[in-house]
Amino acid sequence: MNPSQPQSDPAGSTATVVAGKATPRGKYPHIKRAGDFLYVSGTSSRLPDNRIAGAEVDAMGTATLDIQVQTRAVIENIRDILATAGATLADVVEISTFLVNMNDFGGYNKVYGEYFDSDGPARTTVAVHQLPHPQLLIEIKAVAYKPQAR
Repeated sequence: MNPSQPQSDPAGSTATVVAGKATPRGKYPHIKRAGDFLYVSGTSSRLPDNRIAGAEVDAMGTATLDIQVQTRAVIENIRDILATAGATLADVVEISTFLVNMNDFGGYNKVYGEYFDSDGPARTTVAVHQLPHPQLLIEIKAVAYKPQAR
């Protein structure tokens, strides 16, 4: 699949790997349109060069991980991915968040509130054992409703 080139399937849905975003770590798109719905795959704070926003490693190899920086980067990655389909965060109707540690819930929730309020998307937050990289504290997937131009 070419970056930023939507690929259609027989049912008329389109899947897109977005240029300028971290390459998916498997064979899946960043975003898939099915009718008027947009499904954003699980998104992390991984940058296009594979560094992790909100993860600093000192000269001794000790990692400092920041849930607020990671949360902000994840939501901004989702915002950018949605923009490729003509949608915004205001079009998001559901969010599922995966935290490695529920002790990070407060920091995550604080940043989440900078982007969404109580009339925003339905939300589920769960703790998971681990994510695909040891420096990742959070992953979010989203569903947006954005009618297609007819």
